[in-house]
Amino acid sequence: MPRFLAVYTMKPEDLAGFRARPKAEQDALDDAGLKQWVDWSTANAAAIVDPGLMVGKTMRVTRDGVAEAANPFCGYVVVEAETIEDAARLFTKHPHFTVFPGDGVDIMPVVTGPET
Repeated sequence: MPRFLAVYTMKPEDLAGFRARPKAEQDALDDAGLKQWVDWSTANAAAIVDPGLMVGKTMRVTRDGVAEAANPFCGYVVVEAETIEDAARLFTKHPHFTVFPGDGVDIMPVVTGPET
């Protein structure tokens, strides 16, 4: 079955706005969001090939050296689906952007890697 990389995205200003909220409010959103994330993962377990990770600051390496960089990526998951549209539908109403300050999930086909 085809595999798709789903990359969680978040604007730095949205994260800053979330972190500017009172700690109790952040904690309440974290508790609610993490429960919904577990529920989403459980409901879609058959499609999840790699549960992925959340990521932090970026360093970019080029022929000119190493430097701090910025991008909207904050995590990923790998899923299996018949089509990219089916993969995308797995993420409708995902807590990444319905509870947490994420702005979207980018879905792209995996074009290399182990045979399935």
